[in-house]
Amino acid sequence: MGYEIQKILTAILLVVLVFFGIGFISDQIFKTEENIVAYKVEAPEGSVVKTVADTSVDISAILALGDVDHGKNVFKKCSACHSIKEGGKNNIGPKLWSVMFRPVASISDYKYSKALSDYKKDWTWEEMNGFLLKPSSWIKGNKMGFAGLKKDKDRASVMLYLNENSAQPKELP
Repeated sequence: MGYEIQKILTAILLVVLVFFGIGFISDQIFKTEENIVAYKVEAPEGSVVKTVADTSVDISAILALGDVDHGKNVFKKCSACHSIKEGGKNNIGPKLWSVMFRPVASISDYKYSKALSDYKKDWTWEEMNGFLLKPSSWIKGNKMGFAGLKKDKDRASVMLYLNENSAQPKELP
C-alpha cells in the first residue's frame, strides 16, 4: 500500500516540476523587457502615413455585386437575432421589415443601445454598408455583437434583400 502512495506522490511531483520547468525555460529563451506589450514599428523616413480612413465608397458598384437570392442565404446569419417578416416580432435584435431608409433606432417597442438611439441618421445604402461591414466600428458603443460581413458581395446582397423585404422597396442608385 505504501508503494502505491509513493508512486502517486512521485507522479504529482513530476507533473508539477515539468509544468513549472517548461514555464521557466521558456521565460529564459524568450526573455523580454518588463512592461513591453508590443514592438514599436517606425515608418521609414520620408514616407507618408495615412491616418484617416477613406469612407467614400461607390455604392452603385458594390450593389451591382449582389443579388437577392444570395442575400437571403447570407441573412440566415442575421435571422438568429432579427425577424424580416412583415408584422414580425423583435427578437434579440429589432425587427427588420422595411428597415432600409427608415431612421436608425426607430422601432418604438425595442430597447436600443444609447449609441444607436443617439445616432440620428437614416439607414441609407452607405450607412447600411458601413454598419454591416463592422457594426462595432461604424456606430461605436452599440450592443450588436456581430463581427460583420467582410465581403462586398455579401453586404450588397443583404442590403438588396433588406430592401426587397419592405412595404416600398427603393430604387437602386
